[in-house]
Amino acid sequence: MIVAGRSSDAMPATEHDYHVTAARSFSLRYLLYLPEGYKTVLKSWPLVLFLHGSGERGTDLKALERQGLPKLAAGRSFPFILVAPQIPEGEVWNEEPLTYLLDELETTLWIDSDRIYLTGISMGAFGAWDLAVTTPDRFAALLVISGGGNPVEICQLKDVPVWIVHGRQDDVIPVSWSEALGRRLERCGGNVKVTVYPDADHDAWSRTYEDPAVLEWLLAQRRP
Repeated sequence: MIVAGRSSDAMPATEHDYHVTAARSFSLRYLLYLPEGYKTVLKSWPLVLFLHGSGERGTDLKALERQGLPKLAAGRSFPFILVAPQIPEGEVWNEEPLTYLLDELETTLWIDSDRIYLTGISMGAFGAWDLAVTTPDRFAALLVISGGGNPVEICQLKDVPVWIVHGRQDDVIPVSWSEALGRRLERCGGNVKVTVYPDADHDAWSRTYEDPAVLEWLLAQRRP
């Protein structure tokens, strides 16, 4: 179930309720940001799924706007649909609810299925790796920042463009974890780039998302 979603950009905010009963029931709360012109320009739009870090867990959706893309989207309109789900305190990202969420959004919004992008920060980067490995054919590109993942299955992503970002001074999650994933993906023949900011700590995402070249790269990718 996805409940109490909120849309925030140049368009009025809207709320969304969605219930899923599969092998088991589950719920997600999410923010939905629609691009300016969404209701007037008849076309399919790119979608970016953003996974937050551990500090934004809880029941207050406004907490999502403290970090990452939701922080930027609160004051501007991006040329894509941005979806930012939230998980409760004490939980970690699970790929099953996220997959159902994307399935639902693709049936209710004007989404270009060949331009669905996945990004996450810190704990959200771990979740993004897991989700991408589980459904590699779904995403046009993956942008993971200040996180890590399981290298065993990473070759599933050899056909997905991946950009890994980390800060050299990160004392929360070792930069070596990202570097190891990058090397592993390279050995698989993957399309991967690794950026390590020498002076950045755990927050390597602020400068990353604020860099126009990063989002330009993301939106230039298309699913084969």
